[in-house]
Amino acid sequence: MAETTAENWQKWFRENGARLLLFARGWSTTREGAEDLVQETMVRMWNYQEDKGGEPPDLPLAFSTIRFCGMNQKRTDSRRKKREESIIYLNDFEDVWLDPTLEDDEEAIMLREAVQRLAPKLRDVVVMKIWGGLTFQQISEAMAIPANTAASRYRYALEQLSQELQTVKEGRHEIA
Repeated sequence: MAETTAENWQKWFRENGARLLLFARGWSTTREGAEDLVQETMVRMWNYQEDKGGEPPDLPLAFSTIRFCGMNQKRTDSRRKKREESIIYLNDFEDVWLDPTLEDDEEAIMLREAVQRLAPKLRDVVVMKIWGGLTFQQISEAMAIPANTAASRYRYALEQLSQELQTVKEGRHEIA
């Protein structure tokens, strides 16, 4: 028996939802905001794919749409923040986006913070490659950059992370 369109989408989302949420966490200050980005992306993808037979989208297109929605959200948030700052002080929320079960793990916190400190273009490539499981070609499609640029950004990000974490670990050994 052939699967229905809805079943295909459900299966696709079960396989890719966690990846998409992780990527969205880089574009949002809260888990709930990231979930909203994924939801907005799914609605956009559903409407977009409806004209193409209704099948689930390619993963790079979904990542690209999250990125687009995230940029729009950041722009909207930036404008709102400027308006509200004259009235109220806004608190930044701590972002726990790798694995909530490792929230209190010291090394997970160090890694999360190090990844968050990467430039957005480097962070996006790392998240899509490591946690999203995309190839450099798929990343290039999602970010509208050449595949070699995606690979270069990935290598550069890993070098930065390695240096930063090595410095932190050396500092921990000196204290001990």
